Amino acid sequence: MKDDNCIFCKLANGDIPTNTIYEDADFRVILDASPATKGHALILPKQHYANMFEMDDEVLAKAAKLAKKVITHEKEVLGCDGYNVLQNNGEAAGQTVFHFHMHLIPRKAGDQAVPEWEHLSLSDDEMKEICDKMKM
Repeated sequence: MKDDNCIFCKLANGDIPTNTIYEDADFRVILDASPATKGHALILPKQHYANMFEMDDEVLAKAAKLAKKVITHEKEVLGCDGYNVLQNNGEAAGQTVFHFHMHLIPRKAGDQAVPEWEHLSLSDDEMKEICDKMKM
């Protein structure tokens, strides 16, 4: 289902012009309008999903396969040294547009587009407690 009030639904479905680098029946891949690096792209599903938790596993798997396909191609044509694949879920995680999207950010050695966070120092007991809670 498409959400008529969602800017990313409009971008994904061609209602707003984009710099599209790939399109199929389920997804449109566009260059990010505010890129972190040259070639920074977004994978947008044409159906509306606020985040990955709303997506069918099959659609999410297609997005991951598409990310690999786009990165492989861009690595070849852009000559980048690596890639960040970034996908935020929820405001606390930095999501600002509530339509699932995956950032594909080409990286070159020495560029300044480094995602950073403060590293925690956890005790062995804290790590064990967290591990015990998270075991599936």
